[in-house]
Amino acid sequence: MKNKLCKLLYLTFYKLILLLTLLITQFYSCNMPYKQGNSKFVNPFIGTSGHGHTYPGASLPFGMVQLSPDTRLESWDGCSGYHYSDSVIYGFSHTHLSGTGCSDYGDILFMPTVGKVQVYNGTPDNPLSGYCSKFSHKNEIAQAGYYSVLLDKNKVKVELTATTHVGIHCYTFPKSDNANIIIDLQHRDKVIDSYIHFVSDNEVEGYRRSEAWAKNQYVYFVAIFSKPFINKGIVQDDINVEGKSEAKGTNIKAFVNFRTDANEQIVIKVAISGVSIEGARKNLETEATSWDFNEYKINAFKDWDNVLSKIQVEGNNEQKTIFYSALYHTYLSPNVYSDVDGKYRGRDNKIHNAKNYIYYTVFSLWDTYRALHPLMTILEPEKTSDFIKTFLAQYEQGGLLPVWELSANETNCMIGYHAVSVIYDAWAKGINNFNANKAFDAMKASANQQNPGLISYVKNGCVLATDEGESVSKTLEYAYDDWCIAMLAKSLNKTDDYNTFIERAQFYKNVFDDSTGFMQARINGTWFSPFNPNEVNFNYTEANSWQYSFYVPQDINGLIELHGGKQIFAKKLDSLFEANSKSSGRQQPDITGLIGQYAHGNEPSHHIAYLYNFIGEPYKTQKIIHKIQNEFYKNSPEGLIGNEDCGQMSAWFIFSSLGFYPVTPGTNIYIIGTPLFSKAVINVGNNKQFKIIAENISLKNYYIQSAKLNGKKYNKSYIKHEDLLKGGELIFEMGAKPSLTWGVGENDCPMSSINALKIVPVPFIKDGKRAFIGKINIMLHEIKTNCKIFYTIDGTEPTVNSTEYILPFEIDKTTTIKAIAIDASGNKSKIMTGTLNKIRDGVKINIFSKYNTQYSAGGVLALIDGIRGGLDFRTGEWQGYQDTDLIAI
Repeated sequence: MKNKLCKLLYLTFYKLILLLTLLITQFYSCNMPYKQGNSKFVNPFIGTSGHGHTYPGASLPFGMVQLSPDTRLESWDGCSGYHYSDSVIYGFSHTHLSGTGCSDYGDILFMPTVGKVQVYNGTPDNPLSGYCSKFSHKNEIAQAGYYSVLLDKNKVKVELTATTHVGIHCYTFPKSDNANIIIDLQHRDKVIDSYIHFVSDNEVEGYRRSEAWAKNQYVYFVAIFSKPFINKGIVQDDINVEGKSEAKGTNIKAFVNFRTDANEQIVIKVAISGVSIEGARKNLETEATSWDFNEYKINAFKDWDNVLSKIQVEGNNEQKTIFYSALYHTYLSPNVYSDVDGKYRGRDNKIHNAKNYIYYTVFSLWDTYRALHPLMTILEPEKTSDFIKTFLAQYEQGGLLPVWELSANETNCMIGYHAVSVIYDAWAKGINNFNANKAFDAMKASANQQNPGLISYVKNGCVLATDEGESVSKTLEYAYDDWCIAMLAKSLNKTDDYNTFIERAQFYKNVFDDSTGFMQARINGTWFSPFNPNEVNFNYTEANSWQYSFYVPQDINGLIELHGGKQIFAKKLDSLFEANSKSSGRQQPDITGLIGQYAHGNEPSHHIAYLYNFIGEPYKTQKIIHKIQNEFYKNSPEGLIGNEDCGQMSAWFIFSSLGFYPVTPGTNIYIIGTPLFSKAVINVGNNKQFKIIAENISLKNYYIQSAKLNGKKYNKSYIKHEDLLKGGELIFEMGAKPSLTWGVGENDCPMSSINALKIVPVPFIKDGKRAFIGKINIMLHEIKTNCKIFYTIDGTEPTVNSTEYILPFEIDKTTTIKAIAIDASGNKSKIMTGTLNKIRDGVKINIFSKYNTQYSAGGVLALIDGIRGGLDFRTGEWQGYQDTDLIAI
């Protein structure tokens, strides 16, 4: 009996100890602060000043919600809604764009206030006139997935975090009988329609349909408050509508009132949807069941730690902050656009259901095909597949792949059809979980559009300046895109399509003027003049000829050959980085971060520094990359040298810091630059890691002396994608002086070449004029020395039986000259056409004013040459006088 009693007491004691241990463990696990991983290094303020155009608010990786403060209602530097130089906050809206050069979003604004209700937003000079409030950066905190600020006007503390579809607000009010929350559906861009409905004393629903960059954007919302409001109101068309619980129109605002104790917190959960109010409600009910703000905040940190742990770097905290802030920025877009049930608004403005994938929006493809999307093929192959499935859904619903898609709207901003690059780059890297034949059909549809530029491109072998603006840039970027289409055609055994597009991929040769070594606009059978490579004009996209003359990623070796070989090409590259940084012509705020005429602040330059590897001079690449890494990326609000552009500016830094860069998306190689960290580890999936180790690295030791890949000597100045995915170790030995032996051998240089079906470039009229007086000598020229030129002057199409060009010939009347070049194998160029107008005898003009060289229209005879300007001032047929009177006799 005694032994049984002892045993019972022992068991009871043991159970009590066990229960106490469990309780203590649970207590500490619930209340111990979450220890952040790499998310603690993120500084969302980087890029919020200058021209970075980023926002500091709360979002999850690729989240639909970007809950952030709005400090600016308009202006180019207010594209994200926030600029670090501002002193007032208008409120906190739920959608924002990261680093774009056009303004949109800022939907569904909430703003806490105290005192008399004001629904006018106010001004920075007079914030008391409205609901906006001054604030101080010393009372502002931004982290990955979390933002807080103290509003000076009423001492309300605002905290923000988010789930994928839900913005979570926490407002800490002072003691007041008049604590308010303003809901402004008119905030920011033009409202087409809006609606609000008070469902109960703690729930509001509605929508906002607006027009800005996206011409027809829908955002539905459901907001639930942690505390019932004691009063509510709707202001429609600036009139307080008494006794109504709902309203519809273009100028709708609402408010709710509370009584609050000192430091009382009110939490608001705001779910959004592009589909419907019910979609927003499902998003809220699925993702936001708790009222614990801290729980959402910690979950946001965890989500960010998960993606930011995919690359681990060793360095000082300053370097880590810049690196992980850049990696953070690469995950802010594209954005989820389907609801939790898979429904989304399609390009046809109808509601569809994404089955077995997530549908996305915000595709800044002119920017992001270069590095952001290649980065995601390494870090996020499944999401890359979803991006492509989204592209194909947009093709089915809208007839074309996206160019710059935004909230079910194609903005058609920027040039090219670069979705084809993202598709083929993924395919080439083994990401093939999509319908390749449908993808190919979609790619062809984009390339065969019947718009003036593409019609001109296909017919003439380049976009003529007289047919469409930005003709040089379009020709070059179409050619790269066509290479992507050709390579997928080859993979799918579509021989005829391959032949067509591999020829088109070489059309870049038709805008190369071998007499200057620059890519120039073609006009009327000759070159646009006067030509100045520093001039920013409408022949180029956000750039000048310097910055576009090195853009042939699909055939870099062909470009080197056009220049006359590696030595000449090396000198040309040197001259780019050594040139005077001054530009002329159009003001272009994107052209920043200059090294000579290299402009890191805009995308066309991003690959150029890596081209030295192709000619056996990788040490020059290393010197320039090191300079860019350390001078153009900083841990400050001004820390980006140009627009962030939806992650592209940061993706360049991520790749380059690791030591390599995808110069030609669609190939399986990355060009080696110089690593920034002593050690970096990429988690490439399947429990494999690829390590990059830089021994003896320092601020001065940035030149690669030697390398080993998986223990074996490695002399190549590039690395293959499959080497990364297999896992392994790349070790660099670094030094302070350039190595003249590493990566310089012919077999160690990367290759980018088109060797099949080489085209014959189109000939041109040398020193051609649009108009002449009396007589003029005509000289024809082609850039391949083994070609013959045949021409006509009667308007007929030239053939091998037409007059062969031997010597210059004379014309004395208005004449249309057509010419082709034919090589020794009988391959023919596209037809060159130029019409030279003879000016009537006795007609002359003296111009005493100076015309703008961007709009020369051919020079001093333009006003009497009989050639009328077209409907587009950018096509070179108008003569322009800016800020000066035209004086002529």
